[in-house]
Amino acid sequence: VVPTAEPDSPVVALSGSQRRPGVWWLPQGTALRTPWSSRDEDVAPDGRAPVRPVPMRPVARDGLALGGWYYRAPGRSPGEPAPCVLHLHGGPEEQERPVFDPLYHELLGRGLDVFAPDVRGSGGHGRSFTDADLGSGRFAAIDDVADCAAHAVLAGPADPQRLAVMGRSYGGYLVMASLVWHPDLFRTGVAVCGMSDFATFFAGTEPWIARSAAHKYGHPEHDRDLLRALSPMSRVDALRAPVLAVHGEHDTNVPPGESEQFVRAARERGLEAALLLLRQEGHDFQRADNRRLFRRTAAEWIERRLTG
Repeated sequence: VVPTAEPDSPVVALSGSQRRPGVWWLPQGTALRTPWSSRDEDVAPDGRAPVRPVPMRPVARDGLALGGWYYRAPGRSPGEPAPCVLHLHGGPEEQERPVFDPLYHELLGRGLDVFAPDVRGSGGHGRSFTDADLGSGRFAAIDDVADCAAHAVLAGPADPQRLAVMGRSYGGYLVMASLVWHPDLFRTGVAVCGMSDFATFFAGTEPWIARSAAHKYGHPEHDRDLLRALSPMSRVDALRAPVLAVHGEHDTNVPPGESEQFVRAARERGLEAALLLLRQEGHDFQRADNRRLFRRTAAEWIERRLTG
């Protein structure tokens, strides 16, 4: 974006994999960073250069073309197998984009590759792709996670013996679902603000969210059997991997009980499971100290299980 000589110049938000995000004003031939730019100092790289990701194009087992971005940890030779974190965004209509992410920066700094895919249901790939996970199509979205992991191994440098899965909100649901549908694929998982049982989710969430979610997942009464089949809690006996759940204590979108019951069930089955409950937080973590705690705790949890 080129500054102009006009006093009423544009204000633009800029972000990318190589720079700290910011809002810039471009008056009279200059470029001024505005006070509206991010003031979370942790967003800035701490002496390590950000990683520019490369696009990947997995193909699902039913032939649907998927997408995603692969971040290679610095200092590793190109062909060396690497521990890899598959990170799943929320929504599910959000879209993974190659912008600087402090969480990815934390993981990469610990020698962990990151693969961030768009499974079916994501935005940015057309209406049919966004709607491909509605109702019973969600079973295919769960399989997409496994197919993306396989692609990271076969087409990229990910080590099949050192894979982790992580995600927040709907991505947190996919983490729990992946761990019980594909129990031998991932060595560990980190589920952030995810739904573990659709019956308790619909009973506890905000009414307006429940109305919207019924279109995505199924009606809590008319589609009760489908929702039970899609719920990770219904298959929790298949869980094999240690799991960390993270939740804001005041989350009313996805109540903390969704994480609590999954962790409790894992512990009852003799598995390693932990819950990080962030104080004074809701569904989105707003406090800089809590964001730092979340990133550090999640990265340390994964690092110990993939590289320890």
